[in-house]
Amino acid sequence: MTHFAVVAPPLPGHINPLLVLARELTARGHRVTFVHMADAARLIAGKGAEFAPVGEKDYPAGALDAYVARLAAPTGLFGLLGTLKVTAAQTDMLCRDLPGVLKAIGADAVIADQTEAAGTLVARHLKLPVVSTATALPLNREIGVPPPFVPWRYDASEQGLVWNKGGYRITDLLMRPMRRVLERHGAAFGLDPFADGGFSPLLTVAQMPKGLDFPRSELPATFHYGSPWRDGAVVPRMDLALPHVEGMPLLFCSLGTLQGGRIDLFHKVAFAARDVGARLLIAHGGMLSDEEAAQLSGLAEVRSFVPQQEVLKRCAAAVLHCGMNTVLDALAEGVPLVAMPIAFEQPATAARLAYAGVAEVVPAGRASRVRLANALRAVLTVPDYRLAARRIADEMAEGGGVKRAADLIEQAVAGAGA
Repeated sequence: MTHFAVVAPPLPGHINPLLVLARELTARGHRVTFVHMADAARLIAGKGAEFAPVGEKDYPAGALDAYVARLAAPTGLFGLLGTLKVTAAQTDMLCRDLPGVLKAIGADAVIADQTEAAGTLVARHLKLPVVSTATALPLNREIGVPPPFVPWRYDASEQGLVWNKGGYRITDLLMRPMRRVLERHGAAFGLDPFADGGFSPLLTVAQMPKGLDFPRSELPATFHYGSPWRDGAVVPRMDLALPHVEGMPLLFCSLGTLQGGRIDLFHKVAFAARDVGARLLIAHGGMLSDEEAAQLSGLAEVRSFVPQQEVLKRCAAAVLHCGMNTVLDALAEGVPLVAMPIAFEQPATAARLAYAGVAEVVPAGRASRVRLANALRAVLTVPDYRLAARRIADEMAEGGGVKRAADLIEQAVAGAGA
């Protein structure tokens, strides 16, 4: 048995697939403990893994709600800089306090999501085997590929490389607070925090299939694309009550757990769905008030939560903000997309969806009823979108999902002598 400690941002988009991985590892006889601020316990409780708090003085009760509220707020440059600053503070806390917690719980190995650099650095400091996970867009840097936070198309020309180099320079500038944190703790540990790109030298496992990424030539041999980590557990129980209406395809719209309160965008999508003669189901993740949900109810079916995979089996298309988990769920059912990215890595994910031919892209900042209707009309009527989505679905069906990810992790950790 190996006792795995999981270190990842305390957000459902990262935690939920890692919980699926934790349940798979637990079923194989291992022990899995998630480690982060105390408030994150609510994301783990009753879902098949243990939890250990860290940084309780820095992050008392209510700290996670404050962090999520910051992430959900409109960004802009100053908002983005503020978000990066508070995220760097979390990494600082983890680098400082995580070693003691990992020793106290008796962790044998670490599973560190790529989006939380402290996990890999602390594991190396403690000489624990560590594997990296890419629950969202892979962050492996490669000059031939645009940075994972920009909406640029893939361009292998000399001009494209120039743009990419400039994009990485800007990324490095914005990430300076994080870099300083890692450099300081790396120096204290006697380690280069950016060795192997800051990721595990043993293994990186991704949820995303290769067919959704831009062409790459510099990924290490230890990097493995995959397919969604799903096991059907913890699915909300509800009566969908969505009868078939002849001649009216069903559409699904979700803006994720952070942006589900964007009633302005939901209204635009609802009117666009009406314009193309389709029914719309909106899932807002509990982010709309009852009054706001009632405003939309005359235009669409409105729910707080739905069992996404079940819903998507019935859909002709989906309008998504490009959170990786919902994108993968839709494409696993061969459903073409209208990508409506809002923030963070979502524009870069949308660019990859367009490259794969599975989506029309309408950025949230430029979304209008007319643009959304035109995009919906395209993905509903042009066969190429559904054929491309079906191709990705077939690739994911062969990807092995969470079982293959767990196999790779067991092999890597056993080979490291844990």
